[in-house]
Amino acid sequence: MLYIGIDLGTSACKFLLTNEKGEILNIVSEDYPLEFPQPGWSQQEPADWWKAVQKGIPRLIEGHDPAEVAGIGCGGQMHGLVVLDENDNVIRPAILWNDGRTQPQTEYLNDEIGKDVLSERTANIAFAGFTAPKILWMREEEPELFKKISKIMLPKDYINYKLTGVHCTDYSDAGGMLLLDVRNKCWNTAMLEICGITEQQMPRLYESWECVGTLTEEAAAATGLTTKVKVCAGAGDNAAAAIGCGVVGDGGCNISLGTSGTIFITNSKFSVDPHNALHSFPHADGGFHLMGCLLSAASCNKWWMEDILRTQDYAKEQEPITEDKLGHNDIYYLPYLMGERSPHNDPSARGAFIGLRMDTAREDLTQAVLEGVAFAFRDCLDIARAQGIEVNVSRVCGGGAKSPLWRRILSNVLGISLELPQTEQGPGYGGAMLAAVACGEYPDVITCARALTSVKETTVPEPALVSAYEAKYKVWKQLYPALKGIL
Repeated sequence: MLYIGIDLGTSACKFLLTNEKGEILNIVSEDYPLEFPQPGWSQQEPADWWKAVQKGIPRLIEGHDPAEVAGIGCGGQMHGLVVLDENDNVIRPAILWNDGRTQPQTEYLNDEIGKDVLSERTANIAFAGFTAPKILWMREEEPELFKKISKIMLPKDYINYKLTGVHCTDYSDAGGMLLLDVRNKCWNTAMLEICGITEQQMPRLYESWECVGTLTEEAAAATGLTTKVKVCAGAGDNAAAAIGCGVVGDGGCNISLGTSGTIFITNSKFSVDPHNALHSFPHADGGFHLMGCLLSAASCNKWWMEDILRTQDYAKEQEPITEDKLGHNDIYYLPYLMGERSPHNDPSARGAFIGLRMDTAREDLTQAVLEGVAFAFRDCLDIARAQGIEVNVSRVCGGGAKSPLWRRILSNVLGISLELPQTEQGPGYGGAMLAAVACGEYPDVITCARALTSVKETTVPEPALVSAYEAKYKVWKQLYPALKGIL
């Protein structure tokens, strides 16, 4: 049988087709626009996501028997607010994960409701990107539209709704709304009340691998598939990527160098960071995880290469960064182009180059960007280590992970080995794996992940470079506090 994995990203929707052995048979992608109507705002039209699905799936299955497709699983961008009226029409553009308009609402939740109360109810505190502050913003700034809300869901859930007609979400994605009691895996009624919504407006909760329904006749006609295709609940993009990289069960770690960056540490038991600098969410394997999130990771390199240097030849720009330069660059970069989430929770944070001189070269700045993102990951890892969590090895995925130089820098900044998976398709591959479990191809997610994932290449830390980057990190770590309130 065949399985479709969907990766609903911020700039494009990627589709992949696998067989029951996990072999990738085809990959296609459909782009869509991103709107920035005001500084710090970020939104998209859910209709564009569905158009991408209607275009992408027929292209994906071209040359294959549609009757062989058994299941679909979607991994998608987290935290986005999608609101439907009583007729299931979209009320307004989706407010995305990297939108910063909700700072007043975030401060209200953290300061007035209280971080301790939020953490007790949801295992997390409020961040500007989370869904609950977006709902509060809509209630305050768009009251007439707010009154029309019949259903609230997350981006990938809208795709599942269009496929099945079912209003659903999964625990891993719901954990990022600040509305879920993560420990007990249910909606927290007190948080719903604070936001002025009811449980009837929320989607039904499922485990990621559970089947939520089959394709409607309309969805089957739009995609070229049959109505027998099962759709699983899917997962938030980071949880889906972790599944796709084989990071399941106790003690696993996955680092994603995508548009945003995440460090994802798995645990079969619920735990919470006492300082709430790391998120505590359910995992798509049925367990839990701690996660640090950088709002700008590979997007920093994309911005530097394409917007500033006006080139798309990333490899050529990295060639002058020779062996002798590693660990010795005295130019520093703060990667806060969209503010920052972990560990600072500061939407007003800004990026910066520090230490420029007359002899600073182009490659020094390129190197500083790669190192600055690596140092930001180190911030998150150190918080986990302070809780006694030991991480010596991590899988690594995302577009930035394709760079051997960046993997080497990251490995030495963190002081851990980095394993590059054989299959580097992250959320989409994880979605296909979840679909295979939903269809009974494998008994559970952990069995599936261990059967279908393997390591292609390992980057090992080098003691001399680890020591050199340790000294550089101590300098870098002082920059954000020194600049806070100035930029």
